[in-house]
Order: sequence, then C-alpha cells, then structure tokens
Amino acid sequence: MKYRVTLLALAVSATLLTLNGCSRDDAPADGGTAPAASAPKDEDADAFIARVNAEIKAMYPETTGAQWLSSTYINDDSQLIAAKANERYLAKLNTWIEQAKTYEGKPMSPATERAILLLKLSTAMPPPRDPKKLSELTTLATRMEGMYGAGKYCTTPDDPSTCRDIGALSNVLAERTDYDSQLEAWRGWHTISQPMRKDYVRFVELVNEGARDLGFADAGEMWRSGYDMTPAEIAAETDRLWGQVKPLYDQLHCYARAKLETEYGADKGSVSGGMIPAHLTGNLWQQDWTNLAGLLQPYPAAGTLDIGKALQGLQERNYAAETAKRGMDAKPSDFAEAERAAMSTTAIQMTQRAEDFYVSLGMPKLPASYWTKSQFIKPRDREVVCHASAWDMNMSGDVRTKMCIEPTEDEFTTIYHELGHVYYYLAYNDQPPIFQTGAHDGFHEAIGDTIVLAMMTPKYLESINLIEGERQGEEALINAQMRMALSKVAFMPFGLMIDRWRWGVFDGSIKPDNYNKAWWELKAKYQGVAPIETRGEEFFDPGAKYHVPGNTPYTRYFLSHILQFQFYKALCDASGHTGPLYECNYYGNPEAGKRFWAMLGKGASQPWQKTMKELTGGEKMDGSAVLEYFAPLQAWLKTQNEGRSCGWQAGAPAEGAAKG
Repeated sequence: MKYRVTLLALAVSATLLTLNGCSRDDAPADGGTAPAASAPKDEDADAFIARVNAEIKAMYPETTGAQWLSSTYINDDSQLIAAKANERYLAKLNTWIEQAKTYEGKPMSPATERAILLLKLSTAMPPPRDPKKLSELTTLATRMEGMYGAGKYCTTPDDPSTCRDIGALSNVLAERTDYDSQLEAWRGWHTISQPMRKDYVRFVELVNEGARDLGFADAGEMWRSGYDMTPAEIAAETDRLWGQVKPLYDQLHCYARAKLETEYGADKGSVSGGMIPAHLTGNLWQQDWTNLAGLLQPYPAAGTLDIGKALQGLQERNYAAETAKRGMDAKPSDFAEAERAAMSTTAIQMTQRAEDFYVSLGMPKLPASYWTKSQFIKPRDREVVCHASAWDMNMSGDVRTKMCIEPTEDEFTTIYHELGHVYYYLAYNDQPPIFQTGAHDGFHEAIGDTIVLAMMTPKYLESINLIEGERQGEEALINAQMRMALSKVAFMPFGLMIDRWRWGVFDGSIKPDNYNKAWWELKAKYQGVAPIETRGEEFFDPGAKYHVPGNTPYTRYFLSHILQFQFYKALCDASGHTGPLYECNYYGNPEAGKRFWAMLGKGASQPWQKTMKELTGGEKMDGSAVLEYFAPLQAWLKTQNEGRSCGWQAGAPAEGAAKG
C-alpha cells in the first residue's frame, strides 16, 4: 500500500490526514443536519486556520492510534473503536468546513487561502451532514475493512484447515504451479468480496451525498479537484500521460501473450480478442507481472538481477543461528520459536538495509521508536491487515510501517517504498498540519520508488552482496529491464483503470447492476486482460482489490509511476551521473539527497507545479523519462514482436465521464 495508513484511515485521509476528536455534543443524537459551531466573532481567517492546525495536531494521535489498533488487531471491538473515532473526526471536519465559509471573499494570506482549500479536500470519504448517515458511513467503511482484512477462501467451508488467505493464494499465482491451481486460487480470492457489494452500493450513496454537501457534483469530481488543476484538466492530463507510455505497454503485452501461448497453448494462453487470461499474470489483480520473470526472461543464460535467492539465503542463515542457540535438546515448539525469531531478524535486517540508503543521502536515521512499534512480520495470535502501509502517528516523529515481511524481492522493494512515505513524513513535520501531505498524492507514492530505481541497479545490489559481480552486457541489460518493466510498465494501465471505474460509479454512469461488467470492460480496454469465463453481477470483483473497499483514490499510483522516473532523472542529474539513465545509482550522493530532502520538506505548502520545478526544472508531469529509461527494452521488444499480431479487441467500456 502505500500511503499514510491503511484502509479506513486511508478512506478518511486520501490527501491529508486521519484524525479524531470532538465531543459527543458535536453531533446530535436524533439525526437531521448537525449544527456547526460558529467561529469566534473576533477570529479572522488566518487565526481560524491557526486554530484548526492546533486542533488537528492535538487530536491526531488518538485517531491514528485507533486505526493502528483496528489494522493490527482485527476484531469487532477494534473495528467499533476505529469507526467511532472516524465518525468523530468527520463530524469535526464538517464543523471546520462550515466555519471556513465565513471567510469566503474576505482578505487572507495566500497560505491561509490554500489551507482552506486543502481542508475542504482533505478526505476521500466526504461526510454527510446528517449524523445518522455519518455513523452509517463509518460503520460501512469499517465493516468492509474487516471483510477484506480477514478474507479467506475455503475449499471446504466447514473445515478451517482448507482455508487460505491472500498470502497463500498469492503464492499459488507467484509460483505458477499449474494452470488449474492458478485458476482456482484466482477465483477463490474473488469470492471474499461478494458480501461487500450491498455495503459498497450504500457507501457510494453516502459519500456522494457528502460530496454534494461540499459543493461537488459527486465524490469523483471531488477527488479530481485535489491537483491544483480543474477536474477536467487532471482527467485529460492522465489521458495524455497514458498516451505517451502506452506504446511501450503494448509491446510488452504482445510479447507476454506470445510467451503464455507457448507455455499453455494457444487455447489457454490467451482469451478471445487477444487478451491475457486474468489468472496467468502471477498476480491476483494483473497489476504486477514480476512473477512471470522466469517465463519471460529474454536470455536465461545471461545475468539476472533476481535477488530472491540471496534474501532466502539470509533467512536460512538466520534460522540456522536460531536453532543452534536452542541446542541438541530442542523441542518442536523450540523450532517454531526459532523460525519466528529468524523471520523477525530477517525482516529487520531488510528494513535496516533500506534505511541505510536514505541515510546515505544525508537523511536522518529512523527514530528508536520506529523499531519497537512497527509491525514487521505477521503475528500468529490474531488477524491483521498485512497489506504494507506507512504511518505517521503524531506528526512529531512517531513513524511506523506495518508489513508482514517475507524474504522476497517484492517485499524488499516494498520496504524501500514504504520508507519513502516515512521520510516524507519526517521531512514535512515542521510544516503546519494542513500542509503535512504530499505536493499531490502522486508525489507521496513516487518517493520510495524513486529510491527503488537506484537500488535495483547492478552496482548497488552488488555492493550489498545480493548479487555477484556481473558484467552488464547487452543480454543482461535486457534481462534487467524486462524485470523492471514487469513491475513498472505492466502496472500503469491498472493504475489508471481503477479510478476510471469509480468515477463512473460516483457519477452514476456505471449503475450498481452493471458494476462487474463495467469493471471487466475497463480492464479489457486499458490492460488487455480478461477472465476466461463471464463474471456476472453475482460477483463484486472490484472489491477483491484492497483500495476499493478502502476507498483509496488510485490515480495517485498511476501518476507516481510517471513521477518516479522524472524524479530519478532529476536526482541522477544532480549527482553528476553521466551515461545511460538506467545505470544511475546515487547512493551516498549528498547533492542528490539535499535536493530530494528539500522537496520533501515543502509538503503541500505550495502548488505541486512549483515544487516540481524546484527539483526537475519543469512544471509538467511527463512520461519521457520512462521511455528514456526503457529505450533498450522497447527496441528489443519491437524486434521480437515483428510478424506478430499485436494489440487486442475489447468492447466499448461503460466509462464514467470526467466532469469539470
């Protein structure tokens, strides 16, 4: 995951904060529209924002604590605590927004004017004014969180031993055991979201009511208003950016489909229209194709940047050390404890390695509390949300990550990604609370991945002993670029289509009785993937993706995959790198670190275009750095795909209009 907090907290805090606080008197118990407390008569706009910032910071730790508890101890009690905490915050937010109307058209400083705008846009879950509906909204959000976090597929419903969670089902796809096992695992995970459908329909009604109360046409228009651009402009901007990188994706899709057809046969390796079967990409949502690397590797005999074996070796050494401590008389329970201890040690070592990269750039070491309060591995005694997330608990240095780390390449790069959020929090902690967020939400997601691009270079991986010294010849380069493209390029259309679906859901052009059909039409249009059978409206496949029941806007992830290459190129230039972009590793470079830290420290205190210009020299998001980075692979793919019928046929999707 990959933002401030998880699921419900993200729903409350898409672009700013997850907060708590206001007394029981802030909302009447009999329904209706809650009266907003008036601002003090002698309070001008600047004083109003100063008061709101102080109230935010004072109430912040209580609600983040409730969300942390709900995500790390999933049960009815923790869900109730989280729901009520968010209910209180959203009631308070309504009060602030109503009070802010007092200052419309009145003199104020530019910073205050910006703060009032951000306050209005500070939640992805706009609260209805009716307190009963607000309570219903937070209850629905918490319940959907619980459904996702505790989701399991059981081949025999009455036999718990046959149940598998998301990790176990994901492993089936990752290991690519056989066609039928992958299909069963994919189908199985998509059963966990069926019970969410009714809740989600009502949830949409309530957040749309909240958005209209704030003056927006619907929640989708509100989401698109948070980019220092009009809603129509950001929609057009994402289309433009996708148009830049789509030719690269099309070539990757064509090559992957041909390899799948060779592996499984033409009848199973593709779906009618030239699309890729949804269960054969190595990922439950087709968003990351890294697990196909073994099948798609261009030159098996050439070098590879596969670091999974080295990480697994680290785990094995730690386990051997732990079992040796327990001596020859160890009991079975001792071996279980040794395994747990080894898992914890490995996870912390992986995290320390990621921290070292940031520190090498001149950034501070993580606070001691980070290491004692974070969740590094999955507990044995309770349900938790394992989806990785980064947390700022108090705006004063209590930062954490929540993961269930395993010794894999994906988990290792995810740690670097999550620490990007953490260092962003630390950098802008000196800003007023309303400005303590990313320049826009895509910035927050891009920070850690900007580091990942540098860490996944042969020079860096060799320096930390995860690969042996290899000569980066042409074949090894193409292998490395293929691995990176399966993660970065394969993701891009997925990052775009989720919000295209939700924009349609919110504006009503996608009706509840058409949810699933529209979902797969958009996946076909953008990704060129499809299930092997019709998925009717008895299913709710969108809910099988974390961010849909969590109500987390997803355009940020698409934008981050553009921005991270722009940021990477800017830092490479700052470090004095010469040569191909894909070879750049700025580990230990103080000038790159200085410029990066300066950008992080601005938070949302100024329009993102200005922040972008200070780092990159330009004010526009641009996909040209993506194409520069992958130029060798794109040329190679074009050669490999000569003579093939590339592209796919997809019906016209039911797509929501991008309203201005």
